[in-house]
Amino acid sequence: MRILDQDYSGKSVFVGIDVHKKSFVISAYCQGKAVKKWTTQSSRVSAAEQLTRFFRGAEIHSAYEAGFSGFKLHRVLNAAGVRSRVIHAAAVEVKSNDRVKTDKRDAKKIAEQLAAKRLRAIYVPTEDEERRRSLSRGREQVIERRKAIGNQLKMKLHYLGMMDSDPQKVGETFLETVEKLVLPKEHRFVVAELIDAWRQETKRIKRFEQELLKQAADDPLEIIYRSAPGIGAISARVLSNELDNMLRFDNERQLFSFSGLTPGEYSSGEYVRRGHITRQGSPRLRGMLTEIT
Repeated sequence: MRILDQDYSGKSVFVGIDVHKKSFVISAYCQGKAVKKWTTQSSRVSAAEQLTRFFRGAEIHSAYEAGFSGFKLHRVLNAAGVRSRVIHAAAVEVKSNDRVKTDKRDAKKIAEQLAAKRLRAIYVPTEDEERRRSLSRGREQVIERRKAIGNQLKMKLHYLGMMDSDPQKVGETFLETVEKLVLPKEHRFVVAELIDAWRQETKRIKRFEQELLKQAADDPLEIIYRSAPGIGAISARVLSNELDNMLRFDNERQLFSFSGLTPGEYSSGEYVRRGHITRQGSPRLRGMLTEIT
């Protein structure tokens, strides 16, 4: 009997989706058995339509790993009646002796562990939260690009033997000194282009910061975050955009865990040993909190 003819009314189907740029690999389980696996184009609407058509009448649960594709698939699936959840990649259990990794096996693992209720969903931001985060995260990306350009400039000068020590910071004072160096025409052109690129990124950072200040003026949480010691204009934007009003955390332990600043623990019997921080959770939030303390 073809799967389209099967009756899934009153049943629960658990679906694991391995998401890629060009395709989705999907594996489905029902009542402890694999009932279908297939690969489809990376169309969110098409994937949702296939699930609801193949398993008509069923309560469909799905899961996929958070990553480059964001949360649009999650929202499309939910809108189609699928109970979607997004999971952390590290949450998928892998056997210590499992040396084989394929897309089909990944989708199968997600489906199996979802059916066994061993997968925990991560928090999915609202579209409004994503919109606000785009500014602070965009600024972060530009800062990383400027940092990379600064490193390229320093490496070029090291290569040419024009630097005896590494400056702590690339800034206007450093750039003005570099511009006075006597260099052959070709090297001078490359250095000038790097300096220009660094300054362009600096201007871009300032434009981002102007937009963040405008955002702060419309954010009722701004005054709350700025009231804490050490919190400035930019750090307040990052904290507000990443944490919002913090109502999604049931207690302080969840908040601390999300920051990744809680110590790891390796205890057995009567021995209790706590080590370095777990580094789980949001790296940008952890970096910001470390910087302001």
